[in-house]
Amino acid sequence: MTTQAETRPSAASKPVRWAADAVATMREGARLRLDYSAQSLWRVDRMIEELRRERTPYAAVENTLRGLGAYAGEVIVRQTGAEWWASGGDHWIRTPDGRLWDPIDEARRCFAGDGSLRLLCRDATGGR
Repeated sequence: MTTQAETRPSAASKPVRWAADAVATMREGARLRLDYSAQSLWRVDRMIEELRRERTPYAAVENTLRGLGAYAGEVIVRQTGAEWWASGGDHWIRTPDGRLWDPIDEARRCFAGDGSLRLLCRDATGGR
């Protein structure tokens, strides 16, 4: 029997790992449970906003933001059947309708005060 991980494109390997690491870190460090649901992105947006309000240096949260962006991407992948794509070290997802989305950059935009992973997911999934 073939598992989902074995059939996914190789571009998914890093973001899937980053997302899983973010889920584990949030569960252990922040006592925040992330379940790959669109609703969980409300909590992720609030957490990023809190980091921004606390004026946490970007360098201190860069990997966390990458993980939370990958987590949001995985939420979209699981809801729409999208696929991860990679080029030149950048990772983004392509939804079945052909649109490209960059959830990792959106997490960075959230930290800058100009983005929302919840709204990105809503737009990418058509409000599912």
